[in-house]
Amino acid sequence: MRTVLLTGFEPFAGDAVNPSGDAVRALAARWRGPERLVTEVLPVTFDGATTRLAALLEVHRPDVVVATGLAGGRAAVTPERVAVNLADARIPDNAGHRPQDAPVVDGGPAAYFATLPVKAIGAALADRGIPSTVSHTAGTFVCNAVMYAALHATDGAPVRAGFVHLPWADGTGPGDAPSLPFDRLVDALEVAVRVSLDAGDDAGGVGGEIS
Repeated sequence: MRTVLLTGFEPFAGDAVNPSGDAVRALAARWRGPERLVTEVLPVTFDGATTRLAALLEVHRPDVVVATGLAGGRAAVTPERVAVNLADARIPDNAGHRPQDAPVVDGGPAAYFATLPVKAIGAALADRGIPSTVSHTAGTFVCNAVMYAALHATDGAPVRAGFVHLPWADGTGPGDAPSLPFDRLVDALEVAVRVSLDAGDDAGGVGGEIS
């Protein structure tokens, strides 16, 4: 039986909720397989998130890793294409740690491309009427660190791994921040997991943006 590891994050920066963690829990509750879905809500800390991820990879040996997080200024679901070996935090993480110009992995390569079929995920989301675009930057905060750590740990292995950023869920973001209905976010994660399991080569065509 194939195994999928799906992760989200706890709230951070004083927010009451984080839609990525909530959507991961919701998908776990409705998942019917046939693959085994392992879910986890990670701490928003550089050390804690990457350490917990490493432990999950070691225990569960997943075939697919889909990590998710909140990109509060974005209006669409954004599969990430690139993770960089850089931790450069605009704000402290939930442990008060604020690295500047530090590597995620000492001695690691400058960057990794996602091994998830990001364009195929984006196309499948569009087919479901879910706003989506491929993103070329996962930032330099904990989301990027988790994506980079997942790709570093699975480099050379027959594992698909990557990251999907979500916007706010309706009614949870600050002010007029872009958002989508919560059930659409859960649907988006299910699509990302399903495509990552079932797609062959990634979709063709030009696409993506830096935001």
